[in-house]
Amino acid sequence: MLGGVAALGVAGLAYAHLETKLFTLRRVTVPVLAPSERDLRVLHVSDLHLTPDQQRKIDWVRSLAALEPDLVIDTGDNIAHHDAVDPLLHALQPLLAAPGAFVMGSNDYYSPTFKNPARYLLPDARGPMRRTPDLPWDRMAAAMRDAGWADLTNRRDAVDVGGRRVALAGVDDPHLDRDEFPETTDDEPALLRLGVAHAPYQRVLDRMHADGADAIIAGHTHGGQLCLPFYGSLVTNCDIDRGRAKGLHGWPGPRPDEPGGEDSTWLHVSAGAGTSPYAPVRFACRPEATLITFTARDRI
Repeated sequence: MLGGVAALGVAGLAYAHLETKLFTLRRVTVPVLAPSERDLRVLHVSDLHLTPDQQRKIDWVRSLAALEPDLVIDTGDNIAHHDAVDPLLHALQPLLAAPGAFVMGSNDYYSPTFKNPARYLLPDARGPMRRTPDLPWDRMAAAMRDAGWADLTNRRDAVDVGGRRVALAGVDDPHLDRDEFPETTDDEPALLRLGVAHAPYQRVLDRMHADGADAIIAGHTHGGQLCLPFYGSLVTNCDIDRGRAKGLHGWPGPRPDEPGGEDSTWLHVSAGAGTSPYAPVRFACRPEATLITFTARDRI
């Protein structure tokens, strides 16, 4: 019997490692645009945690350009190695030709370290903050800005998407307490107003909701990374509830298209496409990117 349990454990671990390579594309539809507006397709990429040797992941990210998104939103944790910036830019190169915007995550600043997995069961899994970033985040950010993507590090910006204006408000990583919500200075008409953050901490979601965002886009949670079938995530690594660890939801209540959700903002949380090099496993939570189709409210 013990041998059978051990064999099952080994098989589960082997599958969990395999699942990190089973990249998938999710598609969701969000009815927020004015009546009769044509659709806007936004590709949400998050938590690549790229290392230079991950060629399969690089090829998959490059293949996403075939979707021809109108806008790309990158919610951080792009790299997991000091030498990963050039491979990352190669992976993103076809997408950088499209309009885009980005925020930073903790693992854009700091290289990964080994952590006791049980720590994530604590109310706050964060350890002592390291003082000096040791990854070349500034070179990565400069390359994205040079390609024309909007840097939303505690700032607002707007992107022209085929002659239509998308207004954006973003923050630096709340997981590192680097978030400072930008002052309200943008009252120009816009097709869509998006809030963008790496980690979906409640204080940030509340601020973006109060700011009038039509939708909020975030990552960080890895969808729980190790999930139980028919139960879902065990942890979120922030203060958002497990039920919203990934996918399309509403904030602070139900989705706006559900009863009781009239005063809620659409919230999309990506399960991301990577893991820490020290925990290269996923279970019941495939690595992902999401194509979000924003459509007119009268089409649903």
